[in-house]
Amino acid sequence: MRLTCITPLSCLISLLVWGCAGCTPRYSPDWTSLDKRPLPEWYDEAKLGIFIQWGVYSVPASGKNAEWIWERQGKNSNYQDYVSNFTAESFDPKSWAELFQASGARYVVFTAKHHDGFTNWPSAQSRNWSSVDVGPHRDLVGDMASAVRNRSMHFGVGYSQFEWFNPDYLSDKDSGFKSQKFVDEKVIPQLRDLVIRYKPELIWGNGYWEAPDTYWKSKDFLAWLYNSSPVKDEVVTNDGWGKDTSCKHGDFYTCRVNYMPDKLVNHKWERCQSIDKNSWGYRKDMQASEVMDLSSIINERLKGLGGWLKANGEAIYGSRPWKVQKEDCKGNCKGKCTVWYTSKDDAVYAIIVGSTCTRLELTEPKRTKDTKVTLVGKCIEIKPDDKSTDLIIPLPDNSNAWCLKLEGVE
Repeated sequence: MRLTCITPLSCLISLLVWGCAGCTPRYSPDWTSLDKRPLPEWYDEAKLGIFIQWGVYSVPASGKNAEWIWERQGKNSNYQDYVSNFTAESFDPKSWAELFQASGARYVVFTAKHHDGFTNWPSAQSRNWSSVDVGPHRDLVGDMASAVRNRSMHFGVGYSQFEWFNPDYLSDKDSGFKSQKFVDEKVIPQLRDLVIRYKPELIWGNGYWEAPDTYWKSKDFLAWLYNSSPVKDEVVTNDGWGKDTSCKHGDFYTCRVNYMPDKLVNHKWERCQSIDKNSWGYRKDMQASEVMDLSSIINERLKGLGGWLKANGEAIYGSRPWKVQKEDCKGNCKGKCTVWYTSKDDAVYAIIVGSTCTRLELTEPKRTKDTKVTLVGKCIEIKPDDKSTDLIIPLPDNSNAWCLKLEGVE
């Protein structure tokens, strides 16, 4: 099992969709129309999700980018034999969902299919290469979806379009992607099946970068998804729909791993960060220096994150970007740190990340005669230094990750 924290921070633009008042918007299969779809509110407010990358590759579980082991071994390797040991005996979706909820996550994304073509649900197009036909003989996607929703979280699926050694895909590739047998007979039927069967509220496209969106028939699928599917009003998708769509099209942008822009982006985006520095998939041979959080303390760390969000969640959930995204800490701080800004209603929130400060100077929020500063989570009002026109704030101790609520600032 591999967990990934996904922290979306973004700017949401409310766009009017052509059509009459009270009518359900209709989207045509072109980017001009599809890009006008407003972002469903739940995703803009959720802020934090967990991604699980898990499949047959979790049996050998070795090497950099462990989930790519079949591609490294080659087509004629014994990779498919690993499935006999993919028994999922430790798969406990109920306890996993309980942990994810305790972490403060509001949604969970589970891998339905990776580049090896193995499906974690009973796909009719899998040709006896699914978690129901072989291995655990269990509908892993369905079990995870039920557990997540029973914990009042949103559920999504990750789906890889291309497959390394699928003969139909390789034939289409050899044609310069002029033929589309693989898309017509596998990709589109599987995507529709996932939507109709599990009603995911998020679809995370992967394995799209070798071919243009016209080959994948992405615009046609998205038009169906937004117009006619059972999740047309609540589903969100990333930008993984063709080699020409990354950071350009989609309900939210992934752009690249660990995407973290330095300035405000005029579109919803996410930061995908894996726990293992060298792999999206689980590795048995990972070293402590290569892991962002040791697997033995994942529970503790996730629950610690949940504790922070329980105290400071008003600055995160349902927040919107402020006019400035961040600034470097100034004042009496030990080491480098950053102040990140969010906003909600008339309040601005300043979140201090990366170091400890006992006296913080903020230059972006402008002080007024009505300025009020509160330490969120402690319900302590802090009086700024009134001898300065800058916003200089004494902090009660050396703890980091403080969250300040600023009212009456410009």
